[in-house]
Amino acid sequence: MIKLDELKRFDMTDYLDSEEAIAEYLSIVINEDDPAAFIQALGTVARARSMADIAQKTGLNRESLYKALSGDSSPRFSTINKVMNAIGLKIAVLPAEEA
Repeated sequence: MIKLDELKRFDMTDYLDSEEAIAEYLSIVINEDDPAAFIQALGTVARARSMADIAQKTGLNRESLYKALSGDSSPRFSTINKVMNAIGLKIAVLPAEEA
């Protein structure tokens, strides 16, 4: 029988190894209609891509990025947009699907 302390902790960053995986992950989370979850997922992607690298590309402080992308705050749209650009993704607006 496996003991709890023998299990490896799940870390989503281990699976975000391609542009397609990242785009699919963020698309799934944004469709949950939970802004805090999306911001936290964006933080997970930033960690997978190196928060230091994202900070350098955005011109933002690394510690500030960790805080902004924790899911516990409401970052400005400009911050989200800078992070998305640094990751290499675009925000797109599409018509809502009918139920």
